Amino acid sequence: MEIDLNADLGEGAGFDAQLMPLITSANVCCGAHAGSPNELWDTLQLAQKHGVVVGAHPGYADRANFGRVEQVVTSHDVFVLCLQQLGGLSALATGMGYELSYVKPHGALYNQACRDANIADSIIEVAEGFNDLPVVGLPGSQMEEVARGRYYPFVPEGFADRRYRLDGSLVPRTEPDAFVHDPDEAVKQVEWLVREKGVRTICVHGDNPDAVAFTKAVRAALLARGFTLKAFA
Repeated sequence: MEIDLNADLGEGAGFDAQLMPLITSANVCCGAHAGSPNELWDTLQLAQKHGVVVGAHPGYADRANFGRVEQVVTSHDVFVLCLQQLGGLSALATGMGYELSYVKPHGALYNQACRDANIADSIIEVAEGFNDLPVVGLPGSQMEEVARGRYYPFVPEGFADRRYRLDGSLVPRTEPDAFVHDPDEAVKQVEWLVREKGVRTICVHGDNPDAVAFTKAVRAALLARGFTLKAFA
């Protein structure tokens, strides 16, 4: 059983150097919801050093809320927002001889794209312009529906550290018990996501204060259960 282990990095949380050797894909912030050009450069260099695949992680330019508050936006707004961010991160990666391998929206943009076909379509349109980069999102979401309808590469994702509602959406961060803290419970959830939802990549959030210890424990438990950790891209 192969599974990709990804984390959101380049966001200034301070754990990138410790997390990078533990994962197979890095969702690198594009400098809008967090991060700076120098931080992104350092994160890309870490990924290159450890042979970690890099994806663009565009989000709303709302640093006060870390890009986690939903916005009223048009399809054009989302297209321009993502185009600018992918262009910047791609330029940095190219500057060091590396390349982007996929796109995964961040925070509120991710959640809205999973519900709103128009937002999803705009993100896919931008990704298409960067050599048909695959897009990552929740299985059964509008993002998957739009991608499948366009015969566009889509990668279903699950979360090790977030709880789910019965409809397959994530429990909002503002609600009680939205997070999984126990690594054993997290791995059981991963096994369910792989078996029942067909996920190919599992996310652990890099801004969690316990991110390093949690990721180490989840990684070890996955390997002990016979999973092979390998980037999907």
